[in-house]
Amino acid sequence: MSPTASRDRRWRTVAAVLGGALALYYLVPILSLVLARPPGAVAAELGSPRVFEAAATSLFGALVATAIATAFGLPLAYWLARTESRLRVPVLAIVVLPLVLPPIVAGMVLLTVVGPSTPLGRIAASLGVPLTGSLAGVVLAQTFVASPFVVVTARSAIGDVDRQLEAAARTLGADRTGTLRRVTLPLAWPGILAGVVLAFARALGEFGATLTLSYYPRTLPVEIWVAFSTQGLDRAFPVAVVLLGVSLAALAAVFALGRNPW
Repeated sequence: MSPTASRDRRWRTVAAVLGGALALYYLVPILSLVLARPPGAVAAELGSPRVFEAAATSLFGALVATAIATAFGLPLAYWLARTESRLRVPVLAIVVLPLVLPPIVAGMVLLTVVGPSTPLGRIAASLGVPLTGSLAGVVLAQTFVASPFVVVTARSAIGDVDRQLEAAARTLGADRTGTLRRVTLPLAWPGILAGVVLAFARALGEFGATLTLSYYPRTLPVEIWVAFSTQGLDRAFPVAVVLLGVSLAALAAVFALGRNPW
């Protein structure tokens, strides 16, 4: 065996060992969570009113947050994918910022804008729509942390659409809106849908910003934290299994669509 082939073989062995160890580090805790309690005990716990109410709050909030993220995120994603403006990089940095902010800090940032002592918070409260300690607060927190997934993934998908196809549509008489509707969006749709799915999963699992902005009504992640901090790990397991299932389903959907933001 030549020295080069020997070095390549050693490198592949080292890479396999290190990579396998990291993969096991991801997989073993997940399997441990799933196998920690029998399915019957998990199902019984999930039937409790507190878990049902938390699930309903999380699901409704995540659906609304995802709809808002999609409605506002797609136009921004299109602009980021097609513009030549110098503002593109700063705007993209602003979009990505919620992804790197610690969730608690994200909640604190939102409180400075919509908190009960802010002008916006007082106006909303006077109209009977408090922006903290309410379902509106849950939606605001979920939208803040989840919407970047729509923008970033849709921007990548739209950017991959061949501009020559758009130009061909324009030469055939389609205006910009018609080209977007009949050419760009259909071709980019798998990537856009992947971003929507990721945003929904992220919104459903949001904890830090939601806890800071709206402790009540409780979402599933907040319910997990309350159960863990007051009654121990066993009571938190069933709800954690639900969120794990949602995360795995979202991941499967993203890979089935053949698009992801990484």
